[in-house]
Amino acid sequence: MKKNLQRSSKLALICLSICLFYACSSQKDTATSRAMQNLSARYNYIYNSNLILDNYIADLHDTYADNYAETLPVYIAPGKFNAASADPVLPPVDSKALDNIIFKAQTIIADKSYSNYIDDAYMLLGKAHYFKGNYFVAAEYFDYTAKTYRSNLNMFVQALNWKARSYLQLNDLKTSASIIDTMEAFLPGVKKNRAEPLATMGQMGININRTKDAITYLEAAVKQSHNSRNTIRWNYILAQLYDQQKSYEQALRYYTKVQKSNAGFELYFNANLNRIRLQALMNGQKINRKQQLLALLRDDKNSDYIDQIYYQIGEYFSETESYTEASDYYNRSVQASTKNAYQKGLSYLKLADVNFKYFRNYLKAKIYYDSTVAVLPKNFQGYDLILKKDQNLEYLTKRYEEISLQDTLQALAKLPEAERLSRVALMLTPATVVPTAATPAGANFAPDPSLPATSLSMNAAQPSGSTFYFSNATALSKGLSDFRKKWGNRKLEDNWRQSIRVATQTNTQNTLSPGNAGLAANPDDPAPAEVDNKSKINAYMASIPVNPVLLNNSNQKIIDSYFEIASFYQQELNDEEEAIRVYEELLRRFPENKYLAAINYSLFLAYKTRDAEKAAFYRNVVLSKYGSSIYAKTILDPGFSIKQNEFDAIVNKKYNDLFEIYTAKDFSKVISEADRLIKDYPNNFLAPQFAYLRAIAIGRTSYVDDLVTAFNQIKSSFAGDLLIVPLVNENLAYIEQHLAEFKKRKIALLDFDPNEPRFMGQMPAQVIAQQPAKTPEQKPAQPEPQKPVAPAIAAVTKPILTEKPAAKPAEISTTTVKPPVKKDNVFSTSPATVWYYVIDVTDASLTLSSSRFGIGQFNRGNYPDENLRHQLTEFDDDQLIYVGNFSNFEDVKTYAAGITPQLKQIMKVPETIYSTFVISKENFDKLKSRALVIQYLEFYKNNYQNE
Repeated sequence: MKKNLQRSSKLALICLSICLFYACSSQKDTATSRAMQNLSARYNYIYNSNLILDNYIADLHDTYADNYAETLPVYIAPGKFNAASADPVLPPVDSKALDNIIFKAQTIIADKSYSNYIDDAYMLLGKAHYFKGNYFVAAEYFDYTAKTYRSNLNMFVQALNWKARSYLQLNDLKTSASIIDTMEAFLPGVKKNRAEPLATMGQMGININRTKDAITYLEAAVKQSHNSRNTIRWNYILAQLYDQQKSYEQALRYYTKVQKSNAGFELYFNANLNRIRLQALMNGQKINRKQQLLALLRDDKNSDYIDQIYYQIGEYFSETESYTEASDYYNRSVQASTKNAYQKGLSYLKLADVNFKYFRNYLKAKIYYDSTVAVLPKNFQGYDLILKKDQNLEYLTKRYEEISLQDTLQALAKLPEAERLSRVALMLTPATVVPTAATPAGANFAPDPSLPATSLSMNAAQPSGSTFYFSNATALSKGLSDFRKKWGNRKLEDNWRQSIRVATQTNTQNTLSPGNAGLAANPDDPAPAEVDNKSKINAYMASIPVNPVLLNNSNQKIIDSYFEIASFYQQELNDEEEAIRVYEELLRRFPENKYLAAINYSLFLAYKTRDAEKAAFYRNVVLSKYGSSIYAKTILDPGFSIKQNEFDAIVNKKYNDLFEIYTAKDFSKVISEADRLIKDYPNNFLAPQFAYLRAIAIGRTSYVDDLVTAFNQIKSSFAGDLLIVPLVNENLAYIEQHLAEFKKRKIALLDFDPNEPRFMGQMPAQVIAQQPAKTPEQKPAQPEPQKPVAPAIAAVTKPILTEKPAAKPAEISTTTVKPPVKKDNVFSTSPATVWYYVIDVTDASLTLSSSRFGIGQFNRGNYPDENLRHQLTEFDDDQLIYVGNFSNFEDVKTYAAGITPQLKQIMKVPETIYSTFVISKENFDKLKSRALVIQYLEFYKNNYQNE
């Protein structure tokens, strides 16, 4: 009996095993099969995959270096910025774990199709691809899950959450916002796992700068969170957001929470650093703040964060306006930054700003901005502004130097003459440099704190007894410091000398600028030739404004410089804060100046989004004092500028039509049409040119007395015009010289025959742009095609519209320093003897005859004896009008300074389709296409525009 029972039991076990095996091995929709698939899917795959994923995320948190200078991301994921390396974060070395998760998820989908965990498997596939950085693939998996399992509200919301996170990583804010809106609508029905969707909504608020919404969502996420790592991180982010909102009490509360939590040391350290700052700010205990920060330096645990501590001490001194001490600690931060490249970049930026804004030491500022651009990542907020400021610093530098020079000259003018002479002699006498004793081997070497320092460790400057250079820490430190003095902060890479940053650092500064004191000459540079100091003193004395006329001229130079600086900040750098500071400084120093309408309007615009009360004040000033100005009209009618542009386009067309009638020699119609246009369009910007065509038409049909009357009417009606009136003066002077000959004619102006010599009965005026001697390689410029226009009436003297600026007395030298030749693929800055001023019109379909006629008017009115020629060359999409020949760069730049402000009146095409530049003949000959023109424009901007 017992044997039979044992035999039956064995048989039953065998049958049960066979059934179980059959149930597990086949994809049958049976209760047994579903139960077994659920069992194996849950414990063999889902549980293990989630465990692997949790470990992976923990490893990612451990390897990720957060950038605490910016708001932390709510979640850590590949592709976000790594502060230590300035590179995107890649998955940890154990990235095979993600492949393992993908394999397990695919196994569930393929072999466990009747289980209840298919949706979890798709979610795992999406998460694995998300952490691999395959965000598009991940988003597709999450989208499929959301659509397929919409009836499972919890799964639906979780899938939408991860899909939104994927698009946030791709910076597709529009798609993310749409997904989040849907998720938010369904979130109230979800009973668990609400923290992560709320946190994702908080991240969206941060990304779109809706800080208050971000705070609301993150506070709700913290309350719902059961993950301590996320809770601590979100508390720190909340502290940062409240800090940005200047809600310091709330920020301090959250920083304290992080500090007292089980946070990682780096998070704890930064929370503690910010806590010290806020406590000092709220309680006014600034001395206590400095003491607490210095105490952190003595803690060995903070050895990796000394650069941040020094930076915060520098911030403390900067807030108390102790900029010398601040600069010292920013330098220490740079020297201590051995791991955190981001922190080093911030310290360089502070040093650049301090030297630029407060010390007015623009050469140092330029070097520090170079280093900032080289170290900070391109995704740094405000990077483009820093890069622009770095590239355009020379423009600002020259104007600040002009202000400094004029202030110095005016201060000297107030001194007695004898004392004035001795003071100038003292300023211009070279200082005697006392050689210092050589540093003995093994002695400590302190790097120069006034220039970008090296990234040495804290013990790099300790003495070493070794005589081998690379084993001697002192020698290495000195060598690196000397290298930095000459080359600045240079990345270790091939062809580092050819970096454009090197070339831009060679700008020479005004030797009298107070901020330049103490900058030693490079010992590797050749010694300059001795300059006659007496002639320098005499020249400098002559430039001192000792009478009201010279003082007014000096003040105007200061006013112009301030206005140009402020306009540059506002229009080019979009730095409203600095623009406001300079505009208000200009108003404080010169409450009466010619730019008052523009300044008050600019301040209105700058304050419009910052301070409504001040914006209203400056608005009222413009409307009450300058009601007839274009600025007042723009305030009252924001569409005024558009209407004005439309009006200007109509006027341009009317002028072109009138010019066509003139070229057809229908002079009587020119006179009648000009009269009608001047009457129908009074005070239009081309009115003087309408009047000039009318006057020339009168000269083609009447006696000289009628022509003279027409010219005099132009002078009286348009006295302030800078284009036509100088030309009229030239013509009247010529007529006066040859009046007897003109009186004999029945018609004042005979039709011009290009084969006949021009009337040139005067001694040539001083030539600014000499024609270069012809060489076999250089073909003479062809004369422009002549239109049937008035005789080229020259004048005895040339009125100077734009004077060539005189050299600053402090910069007078008998030696010529040759700048280094810079090349940019095709183009070069090598010296040239032929230069052109070029107007590039980006529309090949337009007729430029009237525009070229305007250029001829400017040249005859301002450069009558220079033999300047303007010619036209065409590409598929461009027309280049080039004016020459100029014998050197300074002459062509002087010409550009005179003609460029008048191009609106000269060019009868929209302002938006043309640009200007100067170019050597060598480079001009290389312009063969639109692409090369664009390439040269970039080359010109980097090498010539600010000179």
